[in-house]
Amino acid sequence: MPDAAHRTLSLDTLTRLVAPLGVLVDAARLEGGSFATTYRVTLADGRRVVVKTAPPASGTLFTSEHDPVRTEAMVYGLGATRPELLMPRLLHTDLTRAVAPGDVVVAAFLDGVPWTVAGLEDGAPRTARARADLGALLPRFGTVTGAVFGYPQQPALQAPTWRGAFTAIVTAVLADAERCGADVPADRVRAALAAHGAALDEVTVPRLVHTDLWPGNLFVDPGTGALTGVIDPERALWGDPLLELVGADPADAGLPDVVTAGFDTTSPGARTRLLLGRVWLALVMTTEVTLRGYEGDWVAEYEEGARAALGRALEALGASAVLDGGTVDAEVPVAVETVAATTVEEHL
Repeated sequence: MPDAAHRTLSLDTLTRLVAPLGVLVDAARLEGGSFATTYRVTLADGRRVVVKTAPPASGTLFTSEHDPVRTEAMVYGLGATRPELLMPRLLHTDLTRAVAPGDVVVAAFLDGVPWTVAGLEDGAPRTARARADLGALLPRFGTVTGAVFGYPQQPALQAPTWRGAFTAIVTAVLADAERCGADVPADRVRAALAAHGAALDEVTVPRLVHTDLWPGNLFVDPGTGALTGVIDPERALWGDPLLELVGADPADAGLPDVVTAGFDTTSPGARTRLLLGRVWLALVMTTEVTLRGYEGDWVAEYEEGARAALGRALEALGASAVLDGGTVDAEVPVAVETVAATTVEEHL
């Protein structure tokens, strides 16, 4: 990202940020993220903590990315009394922006290693354990309920109904795409939202959705494959728990049955909402290439994959018929079953 340089934190800044917890003796930047800046810090008493900050408002951020670190702190706080969510312990926040240019959250360092580097191979017992644990984890976030649908820090992207909030969220992404000049099928997206609002209305309780539970944000025990931790809930929202399945499979490669078992994925409304969720995420992924100014050999393939996923979801939604009574034809999004049967080696 073009803004990456100003997001580096000096040793002095890190020292001041962790001072309420102890004396810094070592710090190392953690690579792998394209949005936030994260450091592993070792304190004099031997504890290791993670210091994370996000860039202040800029032209490279989505409208929805307003105060994301505050959302992360909120979710970590909710996890403090819910150990089953596997969240790291929240240790400190600095929301003054006086020490660092953005908000800062400090959390305990998680045990285990990222799923993506654990060497989990298809058919291996460790992989089976990790997938089973993920399947058990995904529905747990939805047991936490809120007062309103939408993004916690964004009143403009909130509503008393899921249809209202989701429509505002997707419309904001379309506006971001127009602002940065990203080429997206805006009219088709709007038409899909208008045609399938009845399915969104089936969601009546705002439930916590992490939205980003792909393997890069999951930690596992390298010996057993057991899930040990979850990170990066800065994009969490109150909404439809089915979005967890979309976020867990950003490449739209399909998820094993053991991962999806805790959700209704077969009723007409659920299948339609899954497709709408895929439209949303693929739209975000397509837009961010231009919005962030991504560069590198990987970008073309990434954008091509996102556009293909967007096209598949829109095509499936366009093939469906909304009956006069507002019920979605049970025969439509059959494409979802086809996609779900695809190999998942790349991600899970």
